[in-house]
Amino acid sequence: MNFAYTPKVEALRARVNTFMTEHIVPRIWLWHEETEQGQFPPAFMEPLKARARDQGLWNLFLPGLREEEPGTRLSNLEYAPLAEIMGRVAWASEVFNCNAPDTGNMELLHMFATPEQYEQWLRPLLQGEIRSAFAMTEPDVASSDATNIQTRIERVGAEYVINGRKWFITNAAHPHCRLIILMGKTDPEAARHSQQSMVLIPIDAAGVNIVRNIRIMNHHAPEGHCEIVFDNVRVPVSNLLGQEGSGFTLAQARLGPGRIHHCMRSIGAAELAVELMIARSKQRQTFGKNLHEHGAVTDWIARSRIEIEQARLLVLKTAWLIDERGAQNARKEIAMIKALVPNLHVTVIDRAMQLFGAMGISPDTPLADHWTWGRALRYADGPDEVHLRSVARAELTEHDDIESTAAYLRPSELS
Repeated sequence: MNFAYTPKVEALRARVNTFMTEHIVPRIWLWHEETEQGQFPPAFMEPLKARARDQGLWNLFLPGLREEEPGTRLSNLEYAPLAEIMGRVAWASEVFNCNAPDTGNMELLHMFATPEQYEQWLRPLLQGEIRSAFAMTEPDVASSDATNIQTRIERVGAEYVINGRKWFITNAAHPHCRLIILMGKTDPEAARHSQQSMVLIPIDAAGVNIVRNIRIMNHHAPEGHCEIVFDNVRVPVSNLLGQEGSGFTLAQARLGPGRIHHCMRSIGAAELAVELMIARSKQRQTFGKNLHEHGAVTDWIARSRIEIEQARLLVLKTAWLIDERGAQNARKEIAMIKALVPNLHVTVIDRAMQLFGAMGISPDTPLADHWTWGRALRYADGPDEVHLRSVARAELTEHDDIESTAAYLRPSELS
């Protein structure tokens, strides 16, 4: 395993960094001003997207990108450090058409769309002309176990009829959102992991009722984390994605690379927090000393650096495994990074917030917004406990030969 960035990746890192510095960072406060005034997306978003595309910084996340499709084909390992840079600003990935949940939806469509689905949905997504949402989580069941979902997808003649309630559906309030990929049950009597299917639903279909845009930790996201009721929504049978009963398999395929993206963006947010912490510690004084001269602050900085480096290496290893062996063969590592990195995210940012004092919880720094999203990531794509359980089960399976371990103990200890 060699995780050193290749010359190709280093060149892309430099270009993305330059774009961030010249075009995105100067607009951070303008983004806040415009969205708070009800202008969303901000007026500068489309021109910025066009500029990024013109510079070849577009659709960087899709390893299977074809020659005729817009963007730059990169492996997961190559894309990971670029996602880290984008993670420094919450909305930056949209500029490069690398934003969730569109990335995961594009991956699904890229693998499983029919030619007609490709033309109607994937092509405009690849062009950055529309946005999309993914509807799986439900309020009435523990959706951390996807087999629990209750939304019904029933075939009636040449149509599917969808009934159910979903929530925390990211992007559903975005004015450019046109597509919802929904996971529901087509056959509740089938084997446990074969009951689910995915269908493509136009967001303006009759019966799609957006109930509310749910705030996260009292934070309002203009793109939305919505609760949606699907009331006798009808779509043609041709809107099935993949095969009936393949929904669970499709969901697993979607989550592997997406977790790499989330985790690297989190590491980017943590890196920014460390930089802000260092700058603050050199500029402020308490009790006659610069803040960095106090032992607690030096500990925070040192621990943050150690933890970020550890986390980054594990995420890069996981990206490498997905590239080399596929997401199925990197399941343990995917669960490990998902349990580890959101906790790193909130821990490091919390230290920076503490160093900034009251300013750290104000809108005058990006820390509070980053912390809020980091806390939400401990649930997104499954809570910490689900991933810890997966890691433990994998360990117990891999190390089931207790006989070889007995040599390290007194004979009676394992008898």
